[in-house]
Amino acid sequence: MSFDVAFRHQQALDPSALITIGTTLHALSKAMEDCRNAGVDAENDPAVVMLARHFSSVCATRPDEIQLRASCMTRINDLRRSPVLATLAVRGVSYDEPAKALFHNEGLKAMRRLAKVMGLASGTYDVRSNKGGIAVSGEITLHAEQFYVRLSLGLCGMDKEVLFRTCRGRADFTGGRNHFAGVNDLLDPDRFASSLVHELQLDIALPDRAEPLFA
Repeated sequence: MSFDVAFRHQQALDPSALITIGTTLHALSKAMEDCRNAGVDAENDPAVVMLARHFSSVCATRPDEIQLRASCMTRINDLRRSPVLATLAVRGVSYDEPAKALFHNEGLKAMRRLAKVMGLASGTYDVRSNKGGIAVSGEITLHAEQFYVRLSLGLCGMDKEVLFRTCRGRADFTGGRNHFAGVNDLLDPDRFASSLVHELQLDIALPDRAEPLFA
């Protein structure tokens, strides 16, 4: 059953209480929800259109577009210098599904990059993700024929987010003695690959150095 209310029209006629982007966005979202409930086309609803136009008044005192674009570019450069995996390792991802999804996405990228730097051929290794429950970060794993690398948060403390050890094939989930490294080590795949070969005494000849994971 559809139904309509007058409140969005009243807000559109007198938006004086909507003085921030947040309150205006909330009012606009509610107005569009009312349209859906009423079976009204929100794109042509007069109240929705007026509330959308009110954004220009709310943003009138903000910096101009040139300044905003420059700020966006600066922020992008700052974020590129601070890889998200390092940030998530500090803040954690427990009980935060979006952060956890990002952690696993970036972790998988880092593991695939490490496999490439190690010169592993396709089909000779597995990269997998196990998210676990909401209270834990889960883990991302690179499992090759000679070694095993696992990334997880909170299990062993700061600067020990990466566990690595030898193994006897991809069916070996016990492996040799555990070694630990920090997430920042994983983010420097060339150096970390050298550490893996040296510390685990792997019979792997590393290819020429690759491009950095984060420029």
